Amino acid sequence: MTNQDRALTHLLDLLSVEGLTGQEAKVVEALSQKLLAAGCKPAWITTDDAHKRLGEGFETGNLIVKLPGTVKAPRIMFSAHMDTVPLCKGAVPMVKGNRVVSKTKTGLGGDDRSGCAAIVTMVETILENNLPHPPMTLLFPIGEENGLHGSRMVRFADLGHPAMGFNLDGQEPNELVIGAMSAVRWEATITGISSHAGLEPHKGISAGLIASKAMALVAEKGYFGKITKGNRAGTSNLGTINGGQASNQVMDQCILMGECRSHSPAFLEQIVNVYKTCFEQAAQSVTNDKGKCGKVKFATLSDYRAFRLKKSEPCVRIAGQAVEAVGLKPNPVIMDAGLDANNFNEKGLPTITLGSGSHNFHQVAEYVDIKEYLTACDVLLNIAKLAAEPS
Repeated sequence: MTNQDRALTHLLDLLSVEGLTGQEAKVVEALSQKLLAAGCKPAWITTDDAHKRLGEGFETGNLIVKLPGTVKAPRIMFSAHMDTVPLCKGAVPMVKGNRVVSKTKTGLGGDDRSGCAAIVTMVETILENNLPHPPMTLLFPIGEENGLHGSRMVRFADLGHPAMGFNLDGQEPNELVIGAMSAVRWEATITGISSHAGLEPHKGISAGLIASKAMALVAEKGYFGKITKGNRAGTSNLGTINGGQASNQVMDQCILMGECRSHSPAFLEQIVNVYKTCFEQAAQSVTNDKGKCGKVKFATLSDYRAFRLKKSEPCVRIAGQAVEAVGLKPNPVIMDAGLDANNFNEKGLPTITLGSGSHNFHQVAEYVDIKEYLTACDVLLNIAKLAAEPS
């Protein structure tokens, strides 16, 4: 029942709207206009105050749309984040064969505009054809790409307390993400002692040297990049380094930021502890001529927690049936990444994540497979239909 031409138009239109993380206001406007044109009433559409509570310069809050149902059934939620990574700045979408790509040497933004467009298409099809449907909440979060901020800040009361969620943020339409890993962000602030690098370098303590020794020690222990220790696995990364003011000054301060991930909370804690210990040991190992050593302040912030959905969970069962209805075999996967679904599941809302045809996330080679995207639109329609039926 999906109008494929209009579905593709929705995708191209939304890919054309620039909306990097924190700058999603234009995306809110574009989505709102499309949803109004699809038949949504203005009273159904709102934005919350997540941006104010985040206090990090975000333009707008999460876009929330609550549709009343035509049948008596539990409310369900569909979600897809609005923001794109900086690589997508200036993207110009175009159709090339069976794909949508960017004309410019940028990312495309299919992550996650393909999910947003699929939700718009589903709603348009339902309202235009007066199809039976349960009460539905559409959530378009802000700030997913740099920390799942919008989904972390959303209030369930604002969502109408849905019973289950279907998040769009993946690749193939038969891909059902039933689990994802935990992540912790870390920040190491290293303090040394400044001195003239040419005249009196021995009086200084180099924060840069401490940083180098710490990361070398982490790698030496086997805790950098992909980590495997017996049957335990995880990842870690150093993302940014900032420090120093001049080449003739011994660096007295350096700040490093990174992340650690694992499906096992206990192993994640172990990875973080290795980082902390390595930085502390490195700081103590770098001294000046008076025997003074450097100092380090190691801070952590839990980004999101791992989850694993059971096959018996209604959202998993319905998603699987919806995929089978389009002639595909459901492919349950555990993802080595974080999703808005991490936050929803942590808050008690069982949420599965489905693909919408996007590939090569965060790359210049990013594209949306048109056939897969259109299939995802049909899968969403099937979900709404199945959720409206008596259990």
